[in-house]
Amino acid sequence: MYMYEALTASESTPLLAGLAVAAAAYAGRYSIQAWQAFKARPPRMRKFYEGGFQPTMTKREAALILGVRESTPADKIREAHRRVMVANHPDAGGSHYLASKINEAKDMMLGKTKGSGSAF
Repeated sequence: MYMYEALTASESTPLLAGLAVAAAAYAGRYSIQAWQAFKARPPRMRKFYEGGFQPTMTKREAALILGVRESTPADKIREAHRRVMVANHPDAGGSHYLASKINEAKDMMLGKTKGSGSAF
């Protein structure tokens, strides 16, 4: 006599069904956690200029800082300046240096400066 008996097909069906339900539950739980982590991420921001600054700002560098083209109209330059300045304003934890460079970039793009450099 054997102490261990093999399960027949009719006896193993509930076991397989239970394993399938458990696997589906774990997969669903993982999917919900992954979706919540995905939703909690900050929105992907458009990348702006990441390089160091040149000693004298050029129109190309100003356009890169503001995230616009060199031929952008004045109203779009003002919108871009506002968007970048809101993200980097000193009152909101930003740097005075970056704020001055952003303002210098706007002035350069609007033709209001001679490229004299920032106050810093």
